[in-house]
Amino acid sequence: MNIKEIQELITFVSNSGVNQVSIEEKDFKITIKANQETTVIQAPVAAAPAAAPQPVVQAAAQSAEAPEAAPADANLITVRSPMIGTFYKSPSPDKPAFVNVGDDIAPGQVICIVEAMKLFNEIESEVSGKIVKVLVEDAAPVEYDQPLFLVDPS
Repeated sequence: MNIKEIQELITFVSNSGVNQVSIEEKDFKITIKANQETTVIQAPVAAAPAAAPQPVVQAAAQSAEAPEAAPADANLITVRSPMIGTFYKSPSPDKPAFVNVGDDIAPGQVICIVEAMKLFNEIESEVSGKIVKVLVEDAAPVEYDQPLFLVDPS
């Protein structure tokens, strides 16, 4: 597991609402705890001598939002990417965005495109409400289940 995969895992845990994720493979073990003071990552187990203590790296846990902002955002719905690919706000560079902050959306409405392997997949909304925030830049890579939009359902 490389550092980028570890960073993506930390981001996933902080955005998903999961409190803890542990992964153990033959050469390493990683435990990520959300809403804790630190994240502990143990380096390769097999590579260290038996008598030597295991190296431990500590990184500050990143919370997705400031604690005081959480109650205001509690009623927002997160629209997530259904696949890995490249996020596009509009059907082509010379066309307007499918949706912008402040726009009302309805189920079945196309809200963006995710390109995967040269296929342009129109992503339709599954909720109705108002777009509060676009969380991804145009033409940015996105991961499966990555938050794309925040929607106020009221």
